[in-house]
Order: sequence, then structure tokens, then C-alpha cells
Amino acid sequence: MFKTQLTTDKFAMGLSMACVVHCFFAPSLIILSFSFLSLSIESEIIHYLIVFLAVPISLFALGLGYKNHDVLSYLYIGAFGLVLLVVAVVLGEDLLGEIGEQTLTLIGSMIVAFAHFKNHRKCKELECDCHES
Repeated sequence: MFKTQLTTDKFAMGLSMACVVHCFFAPSLIILSFSFLSLSIESEIIHYLIVFLAVPISLFALGLGYKNHDVLSYLYIGAFGLVLLVVAVVLGEDLLGEIGEQTLTLIGSMIVAFAHFKNHRKCKELECDCHES
């Protein structure tokens, strides 16, 4: 079994939640912060960076889960969530509007986190040793 399963699942879930936190709390932080800080926080580069990291890490973690647990549905669910995140970033606020972009980000992030959570629970259910360090 692969020993990196736990680390990649947790890291991928963390990146999903980072998307949500950035999307919903960055405007509040900008209002409360100095103007020089707002430029670095609100930059669209952060959106691209999170998705750039989330896609390969999530696919890797879910792929390991499939290899370890033989449940393909979690990989499909996670991939669907990642597609929603990519669409939210690519289409952005210009085409989707602020609420549309936030909604798509929230839904995509929740789906990706759910897939990783199910992946982790399947491991515990099977009592496999792929999550041991």
C-alpha cells in the first residue's frame, strides 16, 4: 500500500478549504487591512495558484485512493469538483459575476473535500494500512 495517502488527502482537503476561505474572507480582510496588503491578497494570481496546486494534488490523492481501495466513484466525484473550481477561475467574476464565482468555488471545493473525506473513510472502513506513517 502507499503510505502517502493520508498526507495527500489532508493536503488536498486543505487546499479546497483555502479556496473557500480566500473567496469569502478576502474581501473582509481587504476592507480591514492597509491598501498595500489588499493588492497582494486580492490578486487573481492567488486563485490560479490555489487551483494550480489543488488539481494535481487532488488527482494524485484520489488516484492513490482508487489504487488502494478500488473505488472509482470518489475519483469521479473529486474530478467533477475540480472541474467546477477550474471553471470558476477561468470564467471568473467577469462572466459569472461575484456571486456566481463564489457559488461555483464553494460547491466545487465542497465536492472535492467530500471526495477526499469519503476516500479517507473508505480506508478506515477497510482497515487498510495505507494511512499509516
